[in-house]
Amino acid sequence: MPGVTSLPRRIDPDLPTAVIVLGVGGDGWTGLTEAHQALVTTAEVVLAGARHLSLIPEVPGQLRLTWPSPLRSGLPDLLAELAGRFVLVLASGDPLVSGIGSTLIELLGPDRVTVLPHVSSVAVARARLGWPAESATVVSAVGRDSAAVLRPVAPGRRLLVLSSDEHTPGEVAALLTGAGYGSSTMTVFSDLDSLVETRVRGAAREFTEPVGRLNIIAVECVADPGLPVFGLVGGLPDEIFDHDGQLTKRDARASALSRLVPVPGQLLWDVGAGAGSVAVEWARADPLCRAIAIERDRPRAARIAANARRLGVPSLRVVLGAAPDALADLPAPDAVFIGGGATIPGLIDRCWSALAPGGRLVAHAVTVESEMVLLDRYRLLGGELTRIAIEKAEPLGTFTGWKPLRTLVQWSVQK
Repeated sequence: MPGVTSLPRRIDPDLPTAVIVLGVGGDGWTGLTEAHQALVTTAEVVLAGARHLSLIPEVPGQLRLTWPSPLRSGLPDLLAELAGRFVLVLASGDPLVSGIGSTLIELLGPDRVTVLPHVSSVAVARARLGWPAESATVVSAVGRDSAAVLRPVAPGRRLLVLSSDEHTPGEVAALLTGAGYGSSTMTVFSDLDSLVETRVRGAAREFTEPVGRLNIIAVECVADPGLPVFGLVGGLPDEIFDHDGQLTKRDARASALSRLVPVPGQLLWDVGAGAGSVAVEWARADPLCRAIAIERDRPRAARIAANARRLGVPSLRVVLGAAPDALADLPAPDAVFIGGGATIPGLIDRCWSALAPGGRLVAHAVTVESEMVLLDRYRLLGGELTRIAIEKAEPLGTFTGWKPLRTLVQWSVQK
């Protein structure tokens, strides 16, 4: 690679498809250091979007390629064709902030990709607003359902939303307004850190301004008066969920989640999900928590998807089908919740066999027959068997009395 005197240490030219990913700011070519400009001018191949390619000068003999479409499935073949060549990828700001850098590392491995970040749009937006890094939560709507912005929404919280395009701010404004946060202040920066940077600011419920395609949204969350407040801790109010009565109630749900132990990056099966409340709350625990809700009833499956989107976890997967057959082709879970159906032949055994060591299983029973099944598995596999009896105060004539709910038996076990 002649002419490049400061090649990053982690690039080995003998490795196939050694890639450098270079972050570019809104100021384009002039914002790059001399060393980074040298990388651009000496690269054999420059791979980027059309906008980024237009920001750098022409280099005789250099091969310039735009991203394949679809991107994720087209990249492996393209990178294989470029094996052994010095490939430079251009990306916006910090390529590891919801950017192509993460995808390339996933495909090639960290030893074959070096990332040279520019200042990210997140950092520039925070600087414009005077927000400390620890005071704001970053949410990405790039290439995904913008309803994900609703997951971290809470009174007083600051959000920075990475937009997919010029329509994202309007979608976010509508989502916030529909969730009872129409009074939240939205600041939309377009073409950030460039000569044509613009800023639009206003309440979410009144947001109608057109914005540029390249934008980032800052939100200062303000709840409407009287809006019920809830966070990310398990045990959302029952009325938050649309359901037909098939719902794991709040206190039982909180107990189950405390034993399922949502861990970032791990996968939950919610078997016989009903309204999907356990799967939704698992997914809300952390952006990296994944959940699959399995439900045989079509209207209930539709409710699960609607509940997930409304509560900020639109990526929750819903599988329409009856367990245990519907579990056959699913990725292996780290935790399983069985809210009902313990008496279905083979169901518990199928779920237990799918779990790797360290996996957790929680099952609920409200009938004598299903209690007997859980008792049998408790004797065989151990764990914890708990009987949960809950009573709620309700009017009793002119007085107040306790109304018992259906007693629940909960079996929880770690493999």
